[in-house]
Amino acid sequence: MFFYVIAILTICWWWVWRERDRLKITNLTGKYIFITGCDTGFGNLAARTFDKKGFRVFASCLTETGAEALKAASSERLQTLQLDVTDSDNVKKVAERIKAEVGSEGLWGLINNAGIIGPTGPTDWLKIEHFRAPIEVNLIGLINVTLNMLPLVKKAKGRIVNISSIGGRLAVNGGGYFPSKYGLEGFNDSLRRDMIAFGVKVSCIEPGLFNTELSNQTKVIKEREAIWNQLPPATKKQYGEGYLQEDSTMGIKWLNILL
Repeated sequence: MFFYVIAILTICWWWVWRERDRLKITNLTGKYIFITGCDTGFGNLAARTFDKKGFRVFASCLTETGAEALKAASSERLQTLQLDVTDSDNVKKVAERIKAEVGSEGLWGLINNAGIIGPTGPTDWLKIEHFRAPIEVNLIGLINVTLNMLPLVKKAKGRIVNISSIGGRLAVNGGGYFPSKYGLEGFNDSLRRDMIAFGVKVSCIEPGLFNTELSNQTKVIKEREAIWNQLPPATKKQYGEGYLQEDSTMGIKWLNILL
């Protein structure tokens, strides 16, 4: 009996190691990855990580400062590009540059990481402008980048990774962030099904709260205070003068627990 147990465990261990070897990626020289939102946070870390592993990385940054800092921390393989995902002309120019670089290899990986939270607060505090910016960046911008890069990804039979959020499953506040992430989830599902026939893999990552610039406590509180200061007196009266302080205190408490 003991012999059979050992034999089964040996076979299982061999199978695990075989599958692990199959997941290893070879010939990294010809594998190009494009990542958006690389100034800080997840995008910055992903760009540096893939660069160290030997991939050919195109890292887009919103700011020149972010691009310079990333380039200084990376190898000569990594190329930085300035990109505002809400600027269609900018997106097209970046896509053309990448197309010229990758040639017949195509784009092995696209990581849509660029995103913002935008102003948050009770829904009746907000104006349509407060909703517009996160939706333009997190959803419309992501879709536009994907559409422009898709022919290159299909050529390489590559993969697309969309960075969503736990906020794409559970909305805990008012503002454009959560609708943008719910929309991203829907786009990801339809894209995944559409691309199966072309050998393109589409994935969605749903991070919780991490200590990045996206969850900067000071910035979030200041934005909410600015909105409060612009509210009509009647709305302030409905919530009570102490509401803002209590809400900020509770928000900081939860962030400290979750981060």
